[in-house]
Order: sequence, then C-alpha cells, then structure tokens
Amino acid sequence: MSASSDRNRRLVLAERPKGMVDGRTVRLEEKTTPEPGAGEALVRVRFLSIDPTIRTWMNDAPGYLPAIEIGDVVRGGGIGEVVSSGCERYREGDLVFGMTGWQDYAVVDEGAGAMQVLPAGVDPLVALSVLGVTGMTAYFGLIDVGRVAEGDTVVVSGAAGATGSVVGQIAKIKGAARVVGIAGTEEKCAWLTEELGFDAVVNYRTDNVGAKLRQLCPKGINVYFDNVGGEILDICLGQLALRGRVVLCGAISTYNEEGPVKGPGNYRNLIVMRGRMEGFLILDYFDRFPEAQLEMFGWVTEGRIKHSEHIVEGLENAPDALNLLFTGGNTGKVIVKLD
Repeated sequence: MSASSDRNRRLVLAERPKGMVDGRTVRLEEKTTPEPGAGEALVRVRFLSIDPTIRTWMNDAPGYLPAIEIGDVVRGGGIGEVVSSGCERYREGDLVFGMTGWQDYAVVDEGAGAMQVLPAGVDPLVALSVLGVTGMTAYFGLIDVGRVAEGDTVVVSGAAGATGSVVGQIAKIKGAARVVGIAGTEEKCAWLTEELGFDAVVNYRTDNVGAKLRQLCPKGINVYFDNVGGEILDICLGQLALRGRVVLCGAISTYNEEGPVKGPGNYRNLIVMRGRMEGFLILDYFDRFPEAQLEMFGWVTEGRIKHSEHIVEGLENAPDALNLLFTGGNTGKVIVKLD
C-alpha cells in the first residue's frame, strides 16, 4: 500500500496491548494530508525509529511521557523530508529528525519540539542509529552514568541490539580491559566478537549465564549495562566487583508483562560491594547531543564503531517491527522504511 500526496496514512492506537502488540492494538486509517500554517512545515516521513520505549507508551501507566491516548497516532521518532514550509527554520528538501509518529506526513513548527535538520551528506540510517538517540543512549549511559574507566570489566545485556552493540564498542575505545556481551543466538554472538570486537559473549538461551559470567569475569563486573532487566539483571548484581556500577537503560524482558514486576533478589550485594545502581533517561542529555555526536561521528569515520540496521519495509509493518525487539528477531537498529 503506497502513500498518496493528498492522503495521510496513520497508525493509531486502537486498544491497550496485553503482551505483544497484535492486529487489535493499532489501526491503519487515512486522513486528508494536513496543511502547514504560518511558522510550520509539512514533513513526509521516510524512516521510523523503532525503540522499545514505544511499547511502554502504549500502556495506561505513569511514565516520563504521557501514555498514548486511544485513537492517537502511535508516538515515535523518525526522519522525514520537508515538502512545504511556512517558516525560516525548515526549507523544502531538508531532511529532519524528530517525533514524527507512525504516519506518512507530520506538521512541525519552530517552537517546542522542533525537529533537528540533518547536515548535508549525513546518511539518514546512521542519523537514526549510531548518531541518533540509540548512539546517544549508549554514549551517555556508559560514560556519564557507568563512569567506565580504563581496565574495567564491562558486561552488556541485549548486546546485539541497537544500543548494546554500541555500548560494547565505546567501552573498548575507553580502555575497558574486557567487554562481555549477552545475546540470544550463535549468529549474534559471532557478530559481536568477530565484527564488533567484544572479548567474549554469553548465549543466554544455551549457556548457564551465571556460571559463564563467573568464568569470563573472574574478578567481578565493574560496569553492567542493563537493557533487559529480569533474571539477567539479578545474576549480574550478584557478580559485581568492589564499587561496581549498574546502568539501568531498559528492562525489555518485562515490558510485555502484566501485573507487578518482581524485583531483583541480589540487590543487597550493592551494600556488600559498595556498588551503585542508577537509571537514566536520554531526555536529560539533549543539550549535550552535539558534543557526543561529534565524537561519535569521528569514531564511525575512523572505523572504530561499526553499526547494523535491520530494515522493515512499509508503514503497515511497524507493529511487526516493534515486536522484533521482544522476540530477538533483529540484529542492530530496527528501522521502518516508508514507501
């Protein structure tokens, strides 16, 4: 199904999901393409960034952003092309990044929530992954929150995902002595060690995770970057080194659960090891993005950071793309390419 310039296809939230997103969760509808007013621009969406947090916004629960209302366009970031403009900030033909929502067209203004114009020559896929929120999350989470230091042993869960794969590479750049990834297939494990430079990997589907980590990290874990929560978080808490740091980036293993989420049993090891566990939101670092993007761009250009994008074709397939994050069906950043 292709987009028409006078019709705007939109995926709206039809009902709150129970578990995985399915055909009842979102509804595809068509509306007349909106007209931009003074100080606004019309953007045709080209790519959607698929991130685990979108699933949490679908729940009717308190969060750092309001829940998506029933009948509203599913919230999400993306990159689009300015097709008409009534303001100075955006010119026709500009590629812009920001909150587009799951739709063909979005109207943006120059005020709060304004989109960022991509510099000429920047690959949109790179802008959505390693230079976008994904890469920024890895950068600030590991460096500012995790305070990675030379000689550290760093463990990353969800290591073959968009954020985790970048975390491990930054850790090596910053002088970590040992970087261990946790992933769910042999193909992903091979990619992490053979392509991205991880020192070792744990396959959580086939290995005894606790025993393998004790073998690979005999002196304990200095920094654990947590993307999954649940049992693996608990295991890593139990294996912290003295003054170890736990970075709480996400808890993807729990996002589809209903009811109360069980907390970790090994939290008392934070007392014994004088450790620290801290969560963060990338929203807190928006004003520092330029400094991080400049450094990250240099690492990418030098080949010190490699990246992978998992492309899904078609707006109507955005729900399936979101589910890939929870089934482990992706390697690297999941992006939906619109018609």
